Parts: sequence; structure tokens; C-alpha cells
Amino acid sequence: MARRIDVTGAGGVRLAAWDFAEPPKAEPHEAGRDPAGHGQGTPGVLLLHGLMGRASHWAEVARRLAGRHRAVALDQRGHGRSEKPPQADYTREAYVEDAEAAVEQLGLAPAVLIGHAMGALTAWQLAAKRPDLVRGVIIFDMRASALGAASQRDWADWFRAWPVPFATLADVRKWFGEDDPWVERPHPARGAFYAEVMQECEDGWRPVFDPERMLRSRETWVYDAHWEELAQVRCPALVVRALDGELGRAEAQEMVRVLPRGEYAEVDAGHLAHYDHPEGWRSVVEPFLDALAED
Repeated sequence: MARRIDVTGAGGVRLAAWDFAEPPKAEPHEAGRDPAGHGQGTPGVLLLHGLMGRASHWAEVARRLAGRHRAVALDQRGHGRSEKPPQADYTREAYVEDAEAAVEQLGLAPAVLIGHAMGALTAWQLAAKRPDLVRGVIIFDMRASALGAASQRDWADWFRAWPVPFATLADVRKWFGEDDPWVERPHPARGAFYAEVMQECEDGWRPVFDPERMLRSRETWVYDAHWEELAQVRCPALVVRALDGELGRAEAQEMVRVLPRGEYAEVDAGHLAHYDHPEGWRSVVEPFLDALAED
């Protein structure tokens, strides 16, 4: 079972981090141990979910990684069990500073950052900003190109289409897995993915996040390209493309070219491969992690 450890993020926002490693027998206050009680030399991994995600989406991957790494998944600001202050900063800088705080406060450095979608952008931006904290980056299904105003409008329209509140969790699973206009074919795992980010309210089931804050978060990066920051990532970096995902092969390979120490991998799955195809996802990232451990 994962243990919660609170982290103080940018602007004092309280963030929930989830440590999937088995707690050691030694006392956590012993010298040479991090705040969770792990000894020095245990490779640290910070898992960063995408927009609307939560740390629990990494659970299956994190449990497997915990056999050889100290695997910690972070609920980013406005998501999961982390605080969601209405007036908080939801800029790129805030998300990156939160991840920076997690690495430092949890004693993970030099960490491997593993990010999905928006979380991948956070990962490579932190690696560019603080190379001393990062030993490697895995970028999963996130584009470096600007997505533009049309993309932001589509997302706003999509949020408005949600039939909230949902009467039951079964209704959540059915809508996101079958009825959502963005679903091309039935996708039960997608329904389960979104069921995990719902909470029961007096009138039914609603998302744990505020959709307006999600749009605010998104608008801070969709209008800009992020190639320059990729070029500043000096540590080894693996770009993982889902064959049925959001990142095209040409752009993925260009990202690898721009990264000073970039590598490329593909997984035969969709945008949620780490969640609905964890075995296949791990099969393409574990060789990269093994190579980092040998450095």
C-alpha cells in the first residue's frame, strides 16, 4: 500500500505524494535517510500524471518499479488529494516548482522523472531548469509543438459536454468509455480511468478537480512550443510514443533529435498505456531505467 507524504509546493500549496516502496525497518530519523526512511543509494523515481489525472493512475507501474527504485507518484496541484485553492497559481512555473519541491523535500535527487502528457512537459522543464536534481527523463505521449487556440476551444467544448453530475460510477464508466464523442470505439479502461477522478457529492458524482482550473492550467502551455526547453535537457531522455496516442512518429523522432541524449521507443497502445497496458509500457521503459542504473 502506498504511503502518503505531504509536500509543500509553490506558494505554500500542500501536495500529496504517494510512496510505493516498502518502508524499511530502520528508523527514518537515522542519518543518511530521506524523509520516508529510505537509505542513500536507492534510485529515486518521481511519477507525474497528466492533466485531470492523479497519482493512483500510476499505481500498477509504481508497484513494479518499487522493487528496484524508490517510486513516488505526485498528485499535482488541483488534482487528486492535493490542495485546490481557487486563487492558486496554475502556471507552468508553479507545476515545475511543485515537482522541484517534491524531489528536494522527499530526498529523491538525482531522480528519474517519468511523465505522462502534461506531466511529461513538467518533467523535461524541470530537467532543463535543475539538471542537478535529475538523472533521467521519460517523456510519454506529449507533444513539443504548440497545440493552438482551436485545441483549447475543443477542450472547453468537451468539458461543457460532460453530463455532470453522474448518477452513479457506472454512468461515469459508460460515458467516458462509450458515449463520449471523443471515443472512437468502446474503451472500458478509459471509463475506469475517469471513474478514479470522480467523487460523490450531494447531487451525484463530479470530478475531484475544477474543469475551469484545468483549462487555466492548459492555457499556460498550449499556445507555445517547447522545443527550446527540450534542447536544454542534458540528461538521458526517453521519448515514448503510443502508436494510438497523441504524439505522431515524425514529431516524436524530431524530439529525440533535439534532445542532446535522446532515445526513442514505441508502445502498441493508446494515450493511457501506462494505465491500461502497464506490462507493455514497462517493457519499453525498463531497459532505459536499467541503463541509467548502470551509469
